[in-house]
Amino acid sequence: MNRRYPEYPLVGVGAVIFRDDRVLLVQRGKEPSFGKWTVPGGLVELGESLEDAVRREVLEEVGLDVNVEDLVVVLDRVILDNEEKIEYHYVLLDFLCVSSEGEPVPASDVMDCAFVSLNALPEYNLTEGTEQVVRRAFSQAHGVRFPIYDANL
Repeated sequence: MNRRYPEYPLVGVGAVIFRDDRVLLVQRGKEPSFGKWTVPGGLVELGESLEDAVRREVLEEVGLDVNVEDLVVVLDRVILDNEEKIEYHYVLLDFLCVSSEGEPVPASDVMDCAFVSLNALPEYNLTEGTEQVVRRAFSQAHGVRFPIYDANL
């Protein structure tokens, strides 16, 4: 399976993990968006449930066990190259997760990771839509509901 210039969209999952008013961010170590900060996650493997994919990706990227609580949002990510060809195409499902024990440690394709205050999010070079997803997830964790699919994020 080729992630770059794929023949069809690839399905990915993300984990929005809070500890109080801080969210876990990872700094990407691979393209697309090398060096940018986002929530931990990755592609769903053939035969794997979404929940299992979220747990596996978080464990691989930062060494934490998580409980998957709820779906926050479904996103389209189409990234074009300089010639306007589709270089990457993902359908992303971001989940609210809980991990109350342990400290994250960067592993696999992550350069760095940290729990970051919501107020500090604008200081990070975030991937497109990450701040909105994190804020939506924080609101959802406190009882506010939004539409699951959002073509504008």
